[in-house]
Amino acid sequence: MPNEYKVCFLRINLLLAAAALAFWSYGAPAPAAIALWVGAFWLLLTATLMDFNLRRSRDLSWQLLTILLLLYLIAAAPERHGILVWVWAAFFLLPQSRMMLTFNVLGAAVSWVLVALATPMAQALMLLLALGVLSLLAYAQSRKLVDVHGSSVRQRLRLIPGLNLWPAEQLLRDLNREQIRAKRENIHAEVMIVHVKRHQLWSCAQRLCNLTHAFESVYRLDGSSLAVLLLCTDPHDMNERRQRLCSALPGDTRCQYVALSELGSEPITIKSLTRQSVAIDAPRECCS
Repeated sequence: MPNEYKVCFLRINLLLAAAALAFWSYGAPAPAAIALWVGAFWLLLTATLMDFNLRRSRDLSWQLLTILLLLYLIAAAPERHGILVWVWAAFFLLPQSRMMLTFNVLGAAVSWVLVALATPMAQALMLLLALGVLSLLAYAQSRKLVDVHGSSVRQRLRLIPGLNLWPAEQLLRDLNREQIRAKRENIHAEVMIVHVKRHQLWSCAQRLCNLTHAFESVYRLDGSSLAVLLLCTDPHDMNERRQRLCSALPGDTRCQYVALSELGSEPITIKSLTRQSVAIDAPRECCS
């Protein structure tokens, strides 16, 4: 696909959502209008300035901000924004941690109380029943997607859009294929293991992706280790490439390597690569 991760479409959706919030602010009470304009500005800022490098951010501030804005809108004008209570059911469709699930449950409960105070009791009870059922169905669907498809999908996803950076599980699948291809095509294949500081991981990963060929891949082993699958015509060329890659990394980076021909036929795990298990020959230092 020309744009595999649909970043442009995501930006368009964010801009449309910002425009919708701005339009909705007209005629709203002052407290609600402030919240709507804050939400519109936030979406506009996200669409125009956010760096879409990481496919998934570990920062939960955007989720908390969404919850707080939604609560504020409902609290500011329950009779006008009561329909927003159904947004909570959509929130439960998102994969989320237990902490975020707790926040969403509390937010939905508080929102229902605010709306219930402005509606007859019979309608409030019906709203509670419908919202509870929809939220449970949404959460069950999200758990089903994570349990059935989530693991395999995450393993296939690039960690940085547009770059050959993959999770560690992909390396285990690629090793066997590259071993067979190296023997068949009589080429030299190696895995270079790079140990960096945690705050340097993503910048080093991007640098390695930019310095490797399109048919080679970089893998994130853990929070401070990367692996690079390198292919060359002979060991001499491979040695030169290793030196170039190591010299492009920060000075305190430790780089090691092991040839695929030395891995043997025993099953390889991430731990055996990172901890230099006896199942494979100990990787040799390729740069100081």
